[in-house]
Amino acid sequence: MSDGIKTIIIPVRDLAAAKALYGTVLGVEPYADEPYYVGYRVGDQEVGLDPNGHNHGMNGPVGYCHVGDVTATLRRAVSAGWRTRQDVKDVGAGRLAAIVEDPNGNVLGLLQR
Repeated sequence: MSDGIKTIIIPVRDLAAAKALYGTVLGVEPYADEPYYVGYRVGDQEVGLDPNGHNHGMNGPVGYCHVGDVTATLRRAVSAGWRTRQDVKDVGAGRLAAIVEDPNGNVLGLLQR
């Protein structure tokens, strides 16, 4: 069961510049401000800036569905025809994430809190 896409991670090359741009547009201060991640909460949506995203193959924003069990959801997605682009990994604070790609090349993240 998914709670829908609640998190969007955006790969950025210049974290300081991106932080200024997104902070202005979103109109909020970041709740997380680390050299490896800057996160904003806008309502029940999270927008994150990842300065390492390009190094991990991200070439654009990735929307993450919040799921109860990322491993089981990944297994079901692969059985349904999705390809694993990033296997389950710990992304910090007890969160597990994976990324899948559909046959058309579209990507979707899976996030377990």
